[in-house]
Order: sequence, then structure tokens, then C-alpha cells
Amino acid sequence: MSRTLIDVNLPYYFSLWEGDEYIHQKDINDEWSDSQIWEYAKKNNLIIITKDADFSKRIFLSIPPPKVIHIKFGNKKMKEFYSILSKSWGKARELIELNKLVNIYEERIEAIE
Repeated sequence: MSRTLIDVNLPYYFSLWEGDEYIHQKDINDEWSDSQIWEYAKKNNLIIITKDADFSKRIFLSIPPPKVIHIKFGNKKMKEFYSILSKSWGKARELIELNKLVNIYEERIEAIE
């Protein structure tokens, strides 16, 4: 499984991204700009997990790495956020291996090559 970089705006303690394959931006530098995050992920062949639309826009102008998993549903309470994400997380991880962008919506997943 590919290693991932969790964007600073996503929960730090979250059971779906526990383990050595997950790095949270807070453990690197939580003040980095999007460009610094992108370059770090590119250099280290990481998948960026984010709610920031700038990364999914940027992937259209780039060749991976990095790849992007974009969580595209609004702010939710943690319990609801976890519930929505846990239903689609396995499929999202599967799809990102063959695609450069995976968008996770509240009711569906979309993969873009």
C-alpha cells in the first residue's frame, strides 16, 4: 500500500489512517504552504489526503507523484465524518493505486486517471 500524507486540516487522531503508511502534516511542518506540501509529497512518492480543492486542481496539471484523495463533503461532526469516510475508504485506497485523483463525496466515489 502506498504511503500517504494527511493534510493539516484533517483530524490528527483518526483510526482510518493509523500506521506507518500514514504521515500527518503536523508531524512534518503544519505551517507549510500548499506548494511545500506538494513538493514533499512528490519527492517522497506520497498520496495527499485533503479537503483542499487546490490539490485536486493541481493534479490535472501534473503527472504523479503525488496522487490525491480529495474529501469533498462539507464539515461534519467527527462521528458523521468517520461514518461517511469509513464506508468508502477501502474503495478509495483501491482506486488511488490506478488513478491520479479520487474524489470522495458523501454518497459516491469518483476516480480520475
